[in-house]
Amino acid sequence: MKTTLALALIFTLGCNSTPAAPTPAARADAGLSRPTEVVPTPVTAIPGHEVLAQDHAPKEPPRLMPAETLIRSYLALFGGLSPQALQVRLRGTTGDNLFDTWGDYLSALGVPDYAVDIPRAPQTNALMLAAFERIGVALCERAVQADLRGAVAVNDRVLFRFELPTPTRALTDEEFAARFDLLHRRILAYPAALAPDGRIARFRTLYRGAVERHADAGARAFNGPEAGWASVCEGLVRHPEFHLY
Repeated sequence: MKTTLALALIFTLGCNSTPAAPTPAARADAGLSRPTEVVPTPVTAIPGHEVLAQDHAPKEPPRLMPAETLIRSYLALFGGLSPQALQVRLRGTTGDNLFDTWGDYLSALGVPDYAVDIPRAPQTNALMLAAFERIGVALCERAVQADLRGAVAVNDRVLFRFELPTPTRALTDEEFAARFDLLHRRILAYPAALAPDGRIARFRTLYRGAVERHADAGARAFNGPEAGWASVCEGLVRHPEFHLY
């Protein structure tokens, strides 16, 4: 009898008691909890890594960009024109012979020609560097003529998407850095602030030297600011970072 009453009492208490709260694991299974947020931990906070130096050294030497990739980059810098359309633009109408034809530069850039047993050039040589020079000068000077000398809105320009000061007013360091950053991003594809130390200062010196040398330019030549930005463009498009990866 006592056993029966005890069992009845336990059953009654169990029915009237409040159910226990589900455990975190149960709530997760039921889809009622948010996933645990992972907080980033710096390497130095991991035990045993306080004085462990990080190896940032390059693991392999720079390699030459394939010639086909370079040609696509030249086309992209002029707004994605076709090779034939860009050839017409680079040759221009002034008779200054800045550019010939793509056929004259393909082998110099390293494109193979298996019909006459010319292999792909795996590294630079004097002829290839001369081709880089010629194409870079033609591209930048034609861009100055198209973007800066023509009545083209800033947003419609291909390379120089900024305004020039008057030929008699010099750019401040901040004004030059902002314009240089736009050109650096366009040609080398990353902000100038992430470049090695001193790059902005060196290109500012290059710009100012070109401006001074062209201060008394005639009507047919570039004025100071135009010559300055043409020189900066030529320096970037012939930079090793443009040709290597």
